[in-house]
Amino acid sequence: MAEPTKHESMKLCPKKLGLFTAFRLMLVRDLTLAMRRRTDVFTTLFFFIIAVTLFPLGVGPEMELLRTMAPGVIWVAALLASMLSLSTLFASDYEDGTLEQMVIAPYPLSVLVLGKLFAHWILTGVPLALLSPLLGMQLGLSTDAIQVLVITLLLGTPVLSLIGSIGAALTLGVRGGGVLLSLLVLPLFVPVLIFGSGAVEAFSAGINIDGHLSLLGAFLIVSIVFAPLATSVALRISVE
Repeated sequence: MAEPTKHESMKLCPKKLGLFTAFRLMLVRDLTLAMRRRTDVFTTLFFFIIAVTLFPLGVGPEMELLRTMAPGVIWVAALLASMLSLSTLFASDYEDGTLEQMVIAPYPLSVLVLGKLFAHWILTGVPLALLSPLLGMQLGLSTDAIQVLVITLLLGTPVLSLIGSIGAALTLGVRGGGVLLSLLVLPLFVPVLIFGSGAVEAFSAGINIDGHLSLLGAFLIVSIVFAPLATSVALRISVE
């Protein structure tokens, strides 16, 4: 029996599926397709590892200096690594017609978009957070500081996926869209970068980090509420 194509896998029954089921199917679909293109996932992880690993070679082996700069280095590398996959977030669906089916499906497009973004975070943000302890130890961070780093990455990386999806949708099908995408979303990533790395630095300095974590949580909540809606509008414009 022939394996269903990506185009066929997006056909959803309007009467039998609820919103959560549609979200789950989109999530499972994107995760399954990603497992068939493992190279894309590994490219993001290898970039993250290489960027952080090469940094000590450029600034020198002074451990105190590396420990001071470690939160910012890891966060910047994570930000750039997550951006590698943003330009292709909707590209394949746009090319094979799946995106058009998503637009005309009897479900809010924002629910389907949220499923795709959750899959994107599982494939990029979660692995980056899981790898960060090894890289943190390499740069001399303490065990407690590494725990804070992991928490900030788990709070901040979904915000990167959510905000980045807006730029990915706006630049969909645009020639040279990768550069334009970077120009659009990088300024919006700056607050997440500041408070994510700042939380680790504040913890290392003995300063209370509740404010940093609260702001990251607020960014996440606002992004979950508004980013899928904005992305949906941008996708409809791109399809038309």
